[in-house]
Amino acid sequence: MVIFSNAKINIGLNIIEKRTDGFHNIESVFYPIGYKDVLEIIKADKKLSFNNTGIVIDAKLEDNLIIKAYNLIKNDYDIAPVKIHLHKTIPIGAGLGGGSSNAVYMLKLLNNFFELNINNSKLTDYARKIGSDCAFFVKNTPVFAFQKGDEFSEINIDLSGYNIVVIKPNVFVGTKEAYAGIVPEKTKNSLKEQIRRPIAEWKNNIKNDFEFGIIKKYPEIAQIKNDLYKQGAIYTSMSGSGSSVYGIFDKQSTFVNTNDKHKVWSSV
Repeated sequence: MVIFSNAKINIGLNIIEKRTDGFHNIESVFYPIGYKDVLEIIKADKKLSFNNTGIVIDAKLEDNLIIKAYNLIKNDYDIAPVKIHLHKTIPIGAGLGGGSSNAVYMLKLLNNFFELNINNSKLTDYARKIGSDCAFFVKNTPVFAFQKGDEFSEINIDLSGYNIVVIKPNVFVGTKEAYAGIVPEKTKNSLKEQIRRPIAEWKNNIKNDFEFGIIKKYPEIAQIKNDLYKQGAIYTSMSGSGSSVYGIFDKQSTFVNTNDKHKVWSSV
């Protein structure tokens, strides 16, 4: 059985405060995009196994979020071992939620494969145990995210009439590195209100708090943003903690990649 796990972008990201549990409260808009990995499972003869093609996941098996998802289901249901194959195209360390998406789609895949009839509420509980933004991918619809990024409220936003271009430079930004330059600050104007403005006004009103510190260290991210605006983007931002940058274009606009070192995805 095969399933396609998609990425997401963050439209705005405000770091509100540090929590007593060591995490941070944030506010952001999570928006699903069509950049996808391919995840497949078949029954195994004896034991659980994992195989990976495309972008290689260089991590211990016990740290693999897909395996963590399998173990969560295995703990509660009598499921057989499976052979797992992931063909990965969503970049790692890109701020696109690819790993979180893989984990949640593994939950969905096991639910369908073994006919477990787990409802979305319980899938969300499992997802929250794996990572802060994982729960988003259960329903996989645009949301205003708050608290640790695992609480959501519905939001009316539709970018289907636009082209979205995602550029991943040859830069890896770890979450700890991204937070190192952050001073949490409560916002005067909630992102939930700012997102209702026309997209043409987002440039001056919606920001990603991670950008300032990361751009100081990796100026090529600012260069990518400038290039996207020069080529006609209505709005551009780094997604999450980076290092990917996206641009939102009118359907009539075209984007030309000027750097063959960059990995580029487009919704066109």
